[in-house]
Amino acid sequence: QVQLVESGGGLVQSGGFLRLSCAASGLTFSWYAMGWFRQAPGMEREFVATISRDGAATYYSEPVKGRFTISRDNAKNTVDLRMDSLKPEDTAVYYCAARLGVGSSTSTQEYKYWGQGTQVTVSS
Repeated sequence: QVQLVESGGGLVQSGGFLRLSCAASGLTFSWYAMGWFRQAPGMEREFVATISRDGAATYYSEPVKGRFTISRDNAKNTVDLRMDSLKPEDTAVYYCAARLGVGSSTSTQEYKYWGQGTQVTVSS
């Protein structure tokens, strides 16, 4: 049974930082590209960042580019999202997701496995 478990969310002031982590089990982690998505209340789930299977390639959405950093550790089956210079508009539930394949994808439909999400709230 595949499980993705996010952690590290919380409440932070504008300009602060958080580090999210996602622990994967039940799959051959190095076969999967990993992504982070987020969903604010009343909004559709949106792409945040993705990292290739070997960690060599990353891709970010425009709103987070230059502030967020995605990384992975295939030995530990984890993928992290370092979020700096947080803004109130970053407030959302953040999800990690796994996609079997190469290249980058921003589409939720291409990700097979999802975590339960972790809440990030940025106060102004």
